[in-house]
Amino acid sequence: MIEVYRLFNAGHSRQALSKAEALAAAYPHFQLAQLIHGDLLAARIPSVAGRGNGSLLPKSGDRTTLAELREEAQRRLSALRERPPPGTIPSEFLALSRQHRHAIAVDASRSRLYLLRNTPTGLQWVADYYVSIGKAGLDKLVEGDARTPQGIYYVTSNLDPRSLRDFYGAGALPLNYPNAYDLRRGRGGSGIWLHGTPPSHFARAPQATDGCVVMSNPDLQALLRIAEPGATPVVIARRLDWIAPAEAQARARAFDSTLSAWSEARTEGDLARLQDLYLPDHRRSGRLAERMPNISDEIDQLRGRRVELKDRSYLYWRDAGGMMVVTFGEIIAGEKFGRTRRQYWMRSGPRWKVFHEEFTG
Repeated sequence: MIEVYRLFNAGHSRQALSKAEALAAAYPHFQLAQLIHGDLLAARIPSVAGRGNGSLLPKSGDRTTLAELREEAQRRLSALRERPPPGTIPSEFLALSRQHRHAIAVDASRSRLYLLRNTPTGLQWVADYYVSIGKAGLDKLVEGDARTPQGIYYVTSNLDPRSLRDFYGAGALPLNYPNAYDLRRGRGGSGIWLHGTPPSHFARAPQATDGCVVMSNPDLQALLRIAEPGATPVVIARRLDWIAPAEAQARARAFDSTLSAWSEARTEGDLARLQDLYLPDHRRSGRLAERMPNISDEIDQLRGRRVELKDRSYLYWRDAGGMMVVTFGEIIAGEKFGRTRRQYWMRSGPRWKVFHEEFTG
């Protein structure tokens, strides 16, 4: 489709028409492709009202469907014209351990999902795709409000398409909405997924879902192959802020001292200092939570043994105060097996404090 636009804008209308015809034939359920093909055909007949002006976009005011297709075309084009600066990464990904092989970031303002690979030299762009979000936009509050949540999430499972209705297309990747931060802010609802489209549709309008993030089935297939439940982070933001990796690393180092202080207080058995790093109403959850001791009992069980923290990951959510999702493995000296802990930190005045912990494995 982008090649059609390029050819037409360069004055090669015949080649553009040929390319559009092939695209429409290959994807008969891709409404935007059909419309562009029709526009190009109409452009060869100047007398047809409302056509033949070379816009290659449907006019507003015809029907709601045409307005939506016009917006879809604009979103697709703007996302490809306004690329993230080379070598930059979304500002939420301060540090990703080797346990996170890929990361996903959604920029709602561009109707775009970015797939990144975590390499030994840092995050690298793999591909980006057009997506649809909720009919009512972002900032989900309650069940049924047709809004897509904003925040930092993780893929929780990879659903077999054979177990789903055709509505979900090639498959689905449920997210852990509402997460601990959502619950703390009183956000409700459930069932937020990344999923595909039914066989009758190639894509949906930019804001057309009940709250999920929806992709074309061929694009979703790329995510289904790499998504790892519990280990693939998904950021959904109104607009992504792209920064240099060096800046992300500097922010991660600044938080290292906070996590180190937490670890040292625990190892040294300093209960008062450790408790001071938790909010009074902090909570615990997860598969191992019922077997985990409280903070004071945890210190007693350590008996001064050192704990090695491995594979640290820091994901930062920028809002009024700031929130950090921290994941790491921990191995207690003398024990054969470790466990994975995920903490949610938020600012309390000038300091970071834990308000939620999960034990994921």
